[in-house]
Amino acid sequence: MNLKEISTRLDGLVVFRSLLQDPVLRQFAQLLHARCALQGWPELRPFVEATASFEAALFESGTDWTAALRERILEDDNVCIRKAASGGAGQILEGCMAEELRFLQQLGSLGLDDLLEDLPEELRSACGFLPRWSCSPADFAADYARRCAEVGQKGYGMFARHHVFMVEDGVLTPVRYPDPQRLSELPGYEREREKVIANTKALLAGLPANNVLLYGDAGTGKSSTVKAIANEFAADGLRLVEVKKNQLYQIPALMDQLAQNPLKFILFIDDLSFSANDDNFAALKAILEGSVGGRSQNLAVYATSNRRHLIKETLSDRSGDDIHEADTRQELMSLSARFGLTVTFQQPDKQRFEAILLDLARQYRVQLPSDQLFIKGEAFALRAGGRSPRVAKQFIELCAAGVKL
Repeated sequence: MNLKEISTRLDGLVVFRSLLQDPVLRQFAQLLHARCALQGWPELRPFVEATASFEAALFESGTDWTAALRERILEDDNVCIRKAASGGAGQILEGCMAEELRFLQQLGSLGLDDLLEDLPEELRSACGFLPRWSCSPADFAADYARRCAEVGQKGYGMFARHHVFMVEDGVLTPVRYPDPQRLSELPGYEREREKVIANTKALLAGLPANNVLLYGDAGTGKSSTVKAIANEFAADGLRLVEVKKNQLYQIPALMDQLAQNPLKFILFIDDLSFSANDDNFAALKAILEGSVGGRSQNLAVYATSNRRHLIKETLSDRSGDDIHEADTRQELMSLSARFGLTVTFQQPDKQRFEAILLDLARQYRVQLPSDQLFIKGEAFALRAGGRSPRVAKQFIELCAAGVKL
């Protein structure tokens, strides 16, 4: 296959067509176009510029062209990978995919000297200053077959590159630098977290999993628990989608999209509470199980709140003029009841607080006798408004920074 055929074939990708939107592949396509037009000195400058642009894009992540192309192929979002977990995309598309993988492997083996091979010596010499990218052995077809088999753990598209997402205008957006919190860094609430971990493992195993409400005192690690679980099980196919309360009306359409994905998802709603006339109240009830479509088996809702009963009530609400007050109160209570698992994070007592201080001191390598650690930590907690893991961490970080307390 000559370079003109290769350039035309690249423009005619079908299954892997979205690769042409990638900056590196787009620059390589322009490089091929410039090379096909290169007949003599007048066309040399556009070719050199196209080569330099491709190399600048490639070298952002490495100098191996084969490895860069392979990575993009394995993470591509296309019809074949989307249907891999449900029996395949059909004979025509599967055959097209196989042909394109063979072509892409050939494309990934092209070095700059291969592109210059048929040029006159003077033109090859004029391009001698350009750096050479490297190529390496690869079997794109075998690698892609493995990825299809592992799609439930590895994912595809942006789900292969990221494991934490947020919602912007109803569209999932990856969080490029998520909180790196790990479970091993959260001392003191192992028994409470174990319930959430067990529920998450059930979700990953395809077993019935409950929606989870983590409620309790501020600073006890409710949100950190959810984030750490997402980090811990990302390699097993778990993805976290953070949803704001005012975005709840956008979630049903998003859930329909995620239901087709082979990965498992946690919809995370932090610091949840409602006023009695909040429109988002009904939206969350439907999300939690109240709609006719039901909830997908690959998705669970994890919410945190400082309130066991998520609807804020006043004394006037109890002494109002509602004729069917009992029915109204049942409706308000029904939201909390839709969380099948409720885990309570209470303010730590003195013994638990001291255990948290010791563990954090070990993590941060704070060299302080335990009796002084406890006395100073307790005094810091009193000034901060009470004991909590958050206060303990703030205290230990100040100690590690050398701040005298």
